[in-house]
Amino acid sequence: MEVSFAPELEARLNRIASQTGKGPDEVVRELVANYLDHDEWFRQEVAKGLASLDRGKFISHDEVRRQMERKLGLQ
Repeated sequence: MEVSFAPELEARLNRIASQTGKGPDEVVRELVANYLDHDEWFRQEVAKGLASLDRGKFISHDEVRRQMERKLGLQ
């Protein structure tokens, strides 16, 4: 697979690769793997949240606000 980048993006990639002592291809592979891992995790978490909603398990906006205020020491 070949991917082409805009010149400014390629320059940034090369700078990061140089700073980390890696080749640009290795940096891209790591970035793509991290992105895909995060995307998969995020989609699973959304599915869990939607399943909780389907089961009627949720808290109201006001309760979320109250919990956040308590945690932040605003109450």
